[in-house]
Amino acid sequence: MKNCKTLLFALALAGTLPFTVAASPAIDLAKQLNQAFIEVADKVSPSVVVINVTQKAGIAAVDGGEGSPWDMLPREFRRRFRQQLEEQPQKKQHGQGSGIILTKDGYILTNRHVVENAEKIEVRLKDGRHFAATVRGTDPQSDVAVIKIDAHDLPAARLADSAQTRVGEFAIAIGAPFALDYSVTFGHVSAKGRSGVIYDPSMDQDFIQTDANINPGNSGGPLVNINGEVIGINTLIRGGNTGIGFAIPSNLAREVAEKLMTDGKFTRAWLGIGIRGLREDATFGDLVKGVDDGVIVQSIMPDGPAAKSDLKPTDVITAVDGKPVSTVQQLRGEIRNKKIGAPVSLDVFRQGRKIKVTVKPGAWNESGEAGEENHSTAAVPDETTGLGLTVQALTHDLAEQFQAVMTPGVIVTGVERGSLAARAGIKPGDIITEVNQRPVTNPREFRAALKTADAKKGIILNLVSGKTSRFEILKDGDE
Repeated sequence: MKNCKTLLFALALAGTLPFTVAASPAIDLAKQLNQAFIEVADKVSPSVVVINVTQKAGIAAVDGGEGSPWDMLPREFRRRFRQQLEEQPQKKQHGQGSGIILTKDGYILTNRHVVENAEKIEVRLKDGRHFAATVRGTDPQSDVAVIKIDAHDLPAARLADSAQTRVGEFAIAIGAPFALDYSVTFGHVSAKGRSGVIYDPSMDQDFIQTDANINPGNSGGPLVNINGEVIGINTLIRGGNTGIGFAIPSNLAREVAEKLMTDGKFTRAWLGIGIRGLREDATFGDLVKGVDDGVIVQSIMPDGPAAKSDLKPTDVITAVDGKPVSTVQQLRGEIRNKKIGAPVSLDVFRQGRKIKVTVKPGAWNESGEAGEENHSTAAVPDETTGLGLTVQALTHDLAEQFQAVMTPGVIVTGVERGSLAARAGIKPGDIITEVNQRPVTNPREFRAALKTADAKKGIILNLVSGKTSRFEILKDGDE
């Protein structure tokens, strides 16, 4: 019997038996998944292009790319460095990125930073054809660009509704990382709605996060789902080899790209306010009762659209034209495409009650952001508080001395180094108009308001800095 079993086993290994062992259901499922990835790559790759760019070396270095240390600098600093480099003799530098065919007649979607400052752009298709390209339009706030080649009957990609994308689903990236054309990597959608990824509050940040391997050269290429639909444009990575990549959602990319194709530019509506999410500010939420979700108005920029409305710092915006908003990006998304100058109705929570505020959005202007003066002039103390600041009654002489506007409130004339006020960014010349949403017009009212306030829980100070209205929370124990 033992010899018989040995013989049967040997025959089975030799493949001479008239029967075979069927594959397990698990193996069959793995083969199906394997085939699905193959089919996605075959389906999408013809719609992906390689973009070769010639630009000045110095400018390209300052503008940077994924993981570039220049990305840590404020935009104004990068602009100054770029201007200095433009005045120097420059050598040509060649860069590479990726793109997605949007239309059969040659419109291609990519990142703005791929083609920014390009002197020459060449597009290569999967079938090996080369075309010269021109920039149709770019949008700095979203980092979206559209370029055009003279071609017809191209295989256009299919863009998904990124709002339907689910965290955890497969995500497949296709592009040219490190000049390795048409590389395919896969992972998952790790998160949605990521903001604050770029150190620039003016950027339109609503990123899809993925662990699909993305590297320099993937920029502008597609992130697709298992159906071969584009859910995002691969844009940047967090550090190197970290497995954390970010893509612009296809809905935002489509919205901007359509305007770039037709108008050559994207005119973004804005309110001229500094904002932050109520969910992300536990201290403010503890101090302001009666509202659980919304977007806090942190500041109102001078001469901006909101400055002409009844909107105030510490207001919580809960809806735009009746559509609820709970995050900064949701508010930006609702305002972005509003008609310039047309009234927009905001649902606002203010001091325990719900009100309506009408604002007429203006067109975004990079130079429209408010700056702050830094005054260091000393003053004679009048009212010294435990918050580390000294205030006085606002007079015309003090307003002139600190270049402040005459408005009901008390003027800050001194700030102790390292104090709660200093850590909150309060400076001499700032005017305090409210304490915990209670108006103060003189030092006596200011002192009375502080008696009912508790620095351990947090104190809300409404301020006017220069011409900008804003608020700060001073809380004992905050670092």
